[in-house]
Amino acid sequence: MAALATSQLVTTHAGLGLGGDAAASSSATFRRGVQGLRSPHHAADALALRTAAAPRQQAARRRAQRGGRFPSLVVCATGAGMNVVFVGAEMAPWSKTGGLGDVLGGLPPAMAANGHRVMVISPRYDQYKDAWDTSVVSEIKMGDRYERVRFFHCYKRGVDRVFIDHPSFLERVWGKTGEKIYGPDAGVDYNDNQRRFSLLCQAALEAPRILNLNNNPYFSGPYGEDVVFVCNDWHTGPLSSYLKSIYQSNGMYMNAKTAFCIHNIAYQGRFAFSDYPELNLPERFKSSFDFIDGYEKPVEGRKINWMKAGILEADGSSP
Repeated sequence: MAALATSQLVTTHAGLGLGGDAAASSSATFRRGVQGLRSPHHAADALALRTAAAPRQQAARRRAQRGGRFPSLVVCATGAGMNVVFVGAEMAPWSKTGGLGDVLGGLPPAMAANGHRVMVISPRYDQYKDAWDTSVVSEIKMGDRYERVRFFHCYKRGVDRVFIDHPSFLERVWGKTGEKIYGPDAGVDYNDNQRRFSLLCQAALEAPRILNLNNNPYFSGPYGEDVVFVCNDWHTGPLSSYLKSIYQSNGMYMNAKTAFCIHNIAYQGRFAFSDYPELNLPERFKSSFDFIDGYEKPVEGRKINWMKAGILEADGSSP
């Protein structure tokens, strides 16, 4: 670099009309001035610089590769995204019977990487060692009584993972997370599935308001009421109805929205029409659940259909 600068200066002096002797003298003076800037062993020094730079370049490449493999880094400016709350009956790797668990395990980290604050809520079917008791308790009305639920939490890959703790989940499925989420045997449902997943929906609506979460380096405190609930499959069908009847009718969650996602339309959450009062929903929602089909399960004829209500009452739905 010093030699290049000398050559450029000499050329400039010549262009300004300096004589040959003056130009030569100026060049010699400049060379003496920069002589001390160059090592007599500059070739060896250059090799050393290249050798030292190689590990740094390799480390930079490794960091870039890690960033691609683990999309948990928030890359948008803080506060630029939305508060997104996924709700579902499964969440891999903690619970899974099929694709639903995979989606709720993999999609939320990708959204967090785009700058959104993301929570996923699912039942606590087992003693998950990485999920800690938040000591937060809520009472949920079920029929003519109240049920107490606790909230467990862990922060993984940029996402708040929240687990609803209640005996209908933990005591029923414990140790058999991949087998007995919906029933004791394949093709057989638990008789109280309507109560179990009604409990999940109502507890999920409480979580963003009451959980003070501070693990995320970009966000802290409760999610608040300005959120988007992403409901997944029939198990979350009544959530939009609960949002409207319990909260928005009382001035809460006024800016909240819901999206209903269908993963497997074959399972629609059909229950006896006479069971509707167990949902603790006003009569005005009954038509959204009302359904008649040719199937004999769980009863013949008129039923309530959770998936139908999820589609009709949500702000948007997606197959």
